[in-house]
Amino acid sequence: MSKLEFFSRPWVAFDPKNKDHRRWYYEFVESRSWGHCPVRFVCPEDTGMDLTIMIRNQLIEYYIRKEFEQQETRKAIRNLKKTVDKRPKRQYNKATSKNKG
Repeated sequence: MSKLEFFSRPWVAFDPKNKDHRRWYYEFVESRSWGHCPVRFVCPEDTGMDLTIMIRNQLIEYYIRKEFEQQETRKAIRNLKKTVDKRPKRQYNKATSKNKG
C-alpha cells in the first residue's frame, strides 16, 4: 500500500439522509471545489452521469419524498382529529343512566 493511498480521503457513497453529506455538497456548491471535503464520493458508472448531477438528483428525490410523506402524515393526523373531536349527536344524561341500573 502506498503512502498516498494510506493518507488519502476515504471513498464514500453519497447518502442524502446524512446531514454531513448534504453539508459537504452545499460547501462544494458554494466554493466549486471538493478541496475541503474530508471524503471522496463514489459515482457508480451505471448511472451515466457525473458526480454532481447524481448527487443533485438524489437530493431532489430525498426532499420530494420528505415533503410529501410529511403531507400524508399531516392529513392522517387531521383525519384522526376529526374522528376524535366529533361530539356525540345526543348528550349523555347522568341522571337517566343512574335510574336504569
